[in-house]
Amino acid sequence: MINAGISTKHAYAYLSKEVGGSECVGFTKRDCYNYVNKQKMVLIEAGDSQSLINHFKHRMSGDAMYVYTVQVDQENRMTNFFWRDGRSRIDYDCFGDVVVFDTTYRTNRYNLICAPFVVVNHHWQNCMFGCAFLLDETTDSFIWLFTSFLESMGGKAPKTIITDQDQAISNVIAKVFPNTRHQLCLWHISKNAPSHLGSYNSNPEFRRLFYKCLQGCETEAEFQATWDKMIDEFSGLRNHKWLNNLYKIREKWCMALNNDVFSGGFKSSQRSESTNNVLNGIANKSISLTKFVLSFEDVVARWRSEEASEDYNCKKGLPSLAIRNSGILNHAAKVYTNKIFKLFQNELLNGIATNWSEIACHDNVYSFEVVGEWGNSRTRTVHFNASTMDISCTCKKFQSMGLLCSHALKIFIVKNVTKIPDNYILRRWTKDAKKRMIEYVQGESHANDEETATIFHNNLMKLSYDIIMRSQGNEATRQFCRDALRKLDIDINRELTRLQLSENDATTENQIIDSFNEDDESDPILDPPRVKRKGVSNARLKGHFEKRKTKARKESKNSGKIMQSNVKESSQIGSERSSQYACSILVGGREVFPKHHITFFSILVTVYATVHAVKKVNFYIFSAILG
Repeated sequence: MINAGISTKHAYAYLSKEVGGSECVGFTKRDCYNYVNKQKMVLIEAGDSQSLINHFKHRMSGDAMYVYTVQVDQENRMTNFFWRDGRSRIDYDCFGDVVVFDTTYRTNRYNLICAPFVVVNHHWQNCMFGCAFLLDETTDSFIWLFTSFLESMGGKAPKTIITDQDQAISNVIAKVFPNTRHQLCLWHISKNAPSHLGSYNSNPEFRRLFYKCLQGCETEAEFQATWDKMIDEFSGLRNHKWLNNLYKIREKWCMALNNDVFSGGFKSSQRSESTNNVLNGIANKSISLTKFVLSFEDVVARWRSEEASEDYNCKKGLPSLAIRNSGILNHAAKVYTNKIFKLFQNELLNGIATNWSEIACHDNVYSFEVVGEWGNSRTRTVHFNASTMDISCTCKKFQSMGLLCSHALKIFIVKNVTKIPDNYILRRWTKDAKKRMIEYVQGESHANDEETATIFHNNLMKLSYDIIMRSQGNEATRQFCRDALRKLDIDINRELTRLQLSENDATTENQIIDSFNEDDESDPILDPPRVKRKGVSNARLKGHFEKRKTKARKESKNSGKIMQSNVKESSQIGSERSSQYACSILVGGREVFPKHHITFFSILVTVYATVHAVKKVNFYIFSAILG
């Protein structure tokens, strides 16, 4: 129950209710807490970092494509580490055109930065490519991480990488991924804007112009006009530091300047927010690294189970169609997954509510203007080549999202196109996105034999891994997989015997296999230093009345200091002025204080005034002195 995310208190309460009371459970709540804590200590018995390394080695023994890499300091303390499993590599080959990299989490006892690599799959679900923990956010740490990630993915860089706003990350991306488009997450910008904009953020007109600049403009000219209007109407922003810095890097966040490159819909704030919340609920400030990785693997396993469920739903039959006799809609239902089909169908239905007009035609190349029937709708221009079936729209939805827009679909309907052209079906959104795992073609020319062997090894390894993972669901498929692999093994051995494979090659192969099975007898890796987070106290939280008592004690202590200071100051003043007083103090005709007591009396008066000011008049002081 604890491993399922149920707290110890609630687990014990559930057991008590099931058996008819805590007296029937067989152990106390304290025993329950002690046992849970003991299991946590057993989990990291070898040390947190070394236990984590042991877990990685165990996973690698059962997953040939598992990869992890660790960086340590001079004292052999773990500083940075990255890991991914074999399934992540397969997912990256299918959906690695866009990567979201986030470094906003510090959810562990060492205050390390948790940095997952996330994207969406063909069902529009979260998909994990790998994860890392970093000691700091320096350029060297990011260079190490991105280089490790790139090497683990076979040197294949993404087309687009989306991150939060950080100068060190920007510099490293330009160095490690020189051909990758770097974009900033709109969700992070929207989240940080209120703290920088202050009262402007509550102005409706400013918010309208600002968020239009973020994701409401389609051309660079429209963006520039909107930005200039915002600055002119709110002149106090002309020298605003945060806005000026944001404008300097506008090509990384403005959709009008990035709609020509594929981003998979991640520029939507809702999609980014969903992705950036992937780690919420599985960690806290005191969790160990090993426990976090285990919880992280549970989350990824749940995602993959949901993906398998969606794969099954796609195979059950076609989804319901809004227009049953639509040829292009039937074609979309056959090729796209259910989620992507719904997005496509919404675009088609939106296209019905548009008006079109032909503005030019030359050699089967048509130009149309498409505008929505509702008011204040934009006018888009669509170019269509009837000979090659090429179509383009000024909204550039296909370039950025990989789906045809409502304006292009409207023209397809006008021109009686009943099937989506093949070049406008993006494979990553189809039901067959993960089926074509082998790209190696016999007879294809490669640079050298080493490259050919590498391509063969990688693609066959991915195919085998995918087959094994899909067949482990029930005993029938497992047995079928075992029989097929045994037959394949017999056939390969027979062919190798026929070709009389040399003993040297066999020996070399065995040496390579043995090298992966060697035990690492190096010194154990030490835990990272524990860092107390700024502003976070480990003390017990105090209640309201405790805070009031503490405040009263502080005020009393400060009043005492003030009184002592006044007494000292009055003593100095009295000693300076004692020679100036020659009279005596008379009370009822009797001399109470002689001349030499004048100075002491002045001190006494000062003490009385100070005590009276703090509402603590103690008359016994006077009686004690006078007595």
